[in-house]
Amino acid sequence: MGLSPLLHPVADPASERCPEARIAALAAELRSLDPALPLLGAESPAELERFSSDYYDYSPVLVPLLQHCRAQLVAAASTVEQVRLVAGACARHAVPLTVRGAGTGNYGQCVPLRGGLVLDLSALNRLRHLDAATGVIEVEAGALMGAIDQHLAPRGRALRLVPSTARSATIGGFIAGGSGGIGSLRWGFLRDAGNLLGLEVVTVEPEPRLLRLDAAASVPLNHAYGTNGILTALRLPTTEAGAWQELVVGFACWTQALAAAQALPATALQLNALSLMEAPVAQQLPWPASCPKPVAGEHRLLLLAAADTLEVLPGWLEGRGGALRWQAPQGQGRGLPLRELSWNHTTLHWRSQNPGWTYLQMLLPQPEAACLERLRLGWGDDLLWHLEAVRQQGAARLAALPLLRWRGEEALQRLMADCREAGAVLFNPHVLSVEDGGLGVVDADQVAAKAAYDPAGLLNPGKLRGWLSSPG
Repeated sequence: MGLSPLLHPVADPASERCPEARIAALAAELRSLDPALPLLGAESPAELERFSSDYYDYSPVLVPLLQHCRAQLVAAASTVEQVRLVAGACARHAVPLTVRGAGTGNYGQCVPLRGGLVLDLSALNRLRHLDAATGVIEVEAGALMGAIDQHLAPRGRALRLVPSTARSATIGGFIAGGSGGIGSLRWGFLRDAGNLLGLEVVTVEPEPRLLRLDAAASVPLNHAYGTNGILTALRLPTTEAGAWQELVVGFACWTQALAAAQALPATALQLNALSLMEAPVAQQLPWPASCPKPVAGEHRLLLLAAADTLEVLPGWLEGRGGALRWQAPQGQGRGLPLRELSWNHTTLHWRSQNPGWTYLQMLLPQPEAACLERLRLGWGDDLLWHLEAVRQQGAARLAALPLLRWRGEEALQRLMADCREAGAVLFNPHVLSVEDGGLGVVDADQVAAKAAYDPAGLLNPGKLRGWLSSPG
């Protein structure tokens, strides 16, 4: 069976590194324009390596493709003016520019395929404004999401959507490279209308422009891996800060656990997250200190639920075969918060003990049981189920981030084909481009935005397939 060409980049990234003479000229100009701008070059190889990677090692496909990709220069901007200075200098010297935040992504979104300069925005981190009447915030791209929520909490507000890495992820990186997470059960995905209200963007041109885009004009830059504009600030809606309760529920029967996960979002019980793990996965998670470990064969349902659900929820779960094993107010239990057992933290914890495993991402067809059972029969213990409840086009759905024993690329191809035949929509985490990790089609608006804001194609080159295949 032949391998899909979509698993591999168009060319060997190492063969397209920027000439060292251009890097030297760029560094000299930046130092002359702003001596206070932090720069790291060849004298700091360990730092160049650190700023050139994320968690792409989740994918055995991406490791050989990306492990030798290195920035040749790193700049750390703390003001928008410094961002404009770097963008203009890169444009004048024709040096590739890759923007990064905290590097918590899993697909090589911020890995510089063709070397050049990596622009670290983690010091561009101010909360500029909070509208007391609407809860709308304007925040700089490098702000940590956990820190934003700490600023919002005294005002009774919170971010709508956060990844499991919220303590360490930047808001700009989440918008550029993420898709959803905690809160997706209520608010859907980042690209759903209403979750991003506007962007401040620096263009990559010899004389960079500073643009303020409204919600409609911001759509092509949402989840574009920083390929078509440098995000310097974002306008976002917030939600009321809920007093969420963390609940861990045990089930002896997978069928009952799945039925509960399917039925809960249809109730009037207010939930902010719902995760379901098969017993082998649950056995290896680092549960909070006061939470009992699962007994043999116990599947586990993890919930973030409103406090007022506690009058109804335990009895509702018991009537469906579930037993409440543990509960605590969010943020008050000892050990990891429950959200750091969900989404791709589940993959992280599993791989820390089972490095020969990887994962997939998919939206399951409804009803889900037939698809799950068909794939279980075909792949046995090489596939372990981890499900997350989301809202997609207004309806509650179950997404899956199954753990997969690595058997090679041909086995991965067969499994993905089986998933599609079973009705699942795949979001492939083993590819490099924006399109192939999403729905697999070129977004003409993303390509048009790149032409408008990065006409020389210097931003994160190699990641936007529509640009690579466009005429000229």
